[in-house]
Amino acid sequence: MIRFVGAGPGAVDLVTVRGARLLAQADLVIYAGSLVNPELLELTSPTCSIMDSASMTLEEVVGAMEDAEAKGWSTVRLHTGDPALYGAIREQMDELDRRGISYDVTPGVSSLFGAAAALGAEFTLPGVSQSLVVTRAEGRTPVPAGESLASMAKHGCTLALFLSTGLLSKVEADLKEGGVDASTPAAIVYKATWPDQRVFRCTAGTLAKTARDAGISKTALVLVGRFLGSEYDRSLLYHPGFSHGFRLAGEGSRAASDQASGSAALRHTPEMGAS
Repeated sequence: MIRFVGAGPGAVDLVTVRGARLLAQADLVIYAGSLVNPELLELTSPTCSIMDSASMTLEEVVGAMEDAEAKGWSTVRLHTGDPALYGAIREQMDELDRRGISYDVTPGVSSLFGAAAALGAEFTLPGVSQSLVVTRAEGRTPVPAGESLASMAKHGCTLALFLSTGLLSKVEADLKEGGVDASTPAAIVYKATWPDQRVFRCTAGTLAKTARDAGISKTALVLVGRFLGSEYDRSLLYHPGFSHGFRLAGEGSRAASDQASGSAALRHTPEMGAS
């Protein structure tokens, strides 16, 4: 069995409990050495074989998996963040399907959320942005037609850019073409949740200069949008004038009183999203 595991954004204690358990049980770990915190490998057993995939091709990675499977080993393919985001796992899974090798995926905490935590930010603020666009700038690797950064920027949503730190002059031009004002708040979060994490707040028009002055050219997430500003509308979820399936408008004080007195009905009801 091949276990694709999301390593999380960087901090060792942000790998999931399941991911840590699979690492401890693995006979072979193939990890994305240029991105994954190597301290995670300390969770493996002393007899576990370790392979760094940074210099390997797809064929070499899948070949190593196939060899391990023939030995009856348990293999962990350790990807940074969550493997579903820019993890190139589909092509690996397709190759495993062709070979009749079973696999599963353990999700991980994306650096996207590690960056939000570092900024103390919420991507979806009422009256500001209720949508998040996760994308990247076009460089040596093209993007599909219709998914250029300029076209994405036209929606006015919160923007999270992966794999774009070395292309920030182009990013600025694309944002401008998409109608994003140069004064729009932005941030560059370098190695979110790692011990050497660094956060740089700037604007859409100063991204390139900010990165250049800080000496940052990779391993960073770029965030752009008014969610980084100070203005937003209050959420309706806890607003006393808003009714939903578990509370009528004007019942806020009574509900608080009931919960304080130990009302099981209120204490165990799930919160319904509203904004």
